[in-house]
Amino acid sequence: MKKTFISMMMTASFAVMLTACGGGEKTETTTDTAATETSAAVDTPAAAPATVVDIAVGSADHSTLVAAVKAAELVETLSGAGPFTVFAPTNAAFSALPAGTLDNLLKPESKADLTGILTYHVVAGALKAADLKDGQKLKTVNGAELTVTIKDGKVMIDGANVTAADLTAGNGVVHVLDAVVLPKK
Repeated sequence: MKKTFISMMMTASFAVMLTACGGGEKTETTTDTAATETSAAVDTPAAAPATVVDIAVGSADHSTLVAAVKAAELVETLSGAGPFTVFAPTNAAFSALPAGTLDNLLKPESKADLTGILTYHVVAGALKAADLKDGQKLKTVNGAELTVTIKDGKVMIDGANVTAADLTAGNGVVHVLDAVVLPKK
């Protein structure tokens, strides 16, 4: 059951990453002027992306995360019902890892290690920034704990800065990190 949950969490994380990276197709649509004016007059909020994976796929800054989620076969899991809170490292965060680390993690023989790292970025439940408290411990999908630090109004997760918060999807929420956080050994 734990393995299934972790698998589901990783799939959901991957789906978010895929969405944020712009994996969707573009379609051309036409509208008439009256319909456009009518819809502009009604202030309707845009629909939230369906999954946390969709958020990642839709972001050019998360293509590495999306690729990692795919390599770990977590897309389906993270596309599940959730809810999930995903702390999503940017491409720059992955680039800051020691040389060769990412390439090694993306190898098929490193799938378990990659999955462990990715699931360390996922927490069950939909935690908004306002729900996070200084010193709070968050149990991750991989079973380890992340530590929340809030200093001078800035939120950090295991020392990584939250650079964008509360990106809401139908199955959870995504917070963008400026570093890849690694489980303690």
